[in-house]
Amino acid sequence: MATMTFVRPGLAELVERVRGLTRVPASPRLTAFAVADALRGHLPPPEILTEEERLGDPDRYVGHTLHAESAFSVVAVVWRPGQETVIHDHVAWCVFGVLRGAEYETIYRLDGDHLTEAGRTVNHVGEVSGFAPPGDIHRVRNIGETTAISLHVYGADLGATPSSVRRVYDLPVR
Repeated sequence: MATMTFVRPGLAELVERVRGLTRVPASPRLTAFAVADALRGHLPPPEILTEEERLGDPDRYVGHTLHAESAFSVVAVVWRPGQETVIHDHVAWCVFGVLRGAEYETIYRLDGDHLTEAGRTVNHVGEVSGFAPPGDIHRVRNIGETTAISLHVYGADLGATPSSVRRVYDLPVR
């Protein structure tokens, strides 16, 4: 009996597009902008995840690594209502697009022995954004009433590195 293989809609095309962009010599910031532009025009549907993957976990947000190679990785993150990250920064550039629900992001600036809130954004379905270190300290949360799903493209091989997080910040926010 043959085993059915789940084909992730839009993933192969996205991987090829990002692969081409990461081969072009550019700063991390410019690469993030180029990948964001590519993702903006070709954001895959939530069905890039299986029905079971789209359920998430009641205890914590869940990242599903969909692709990893030396120059980049693609991860889908499922956020149930109330789930959030710690305040953190990243090992590399990151681009993300919202596939379902909304992501609430608070951006911080490091000011010596404390953090200062530098901005807040709400990213809705279809919206794409990105950043590159330094200046990428943030917390992401789902304060909505439905499960949110976002697709992240990181400029790092998450098959070789256990996480996209470089540092966690446990400092007072003023």
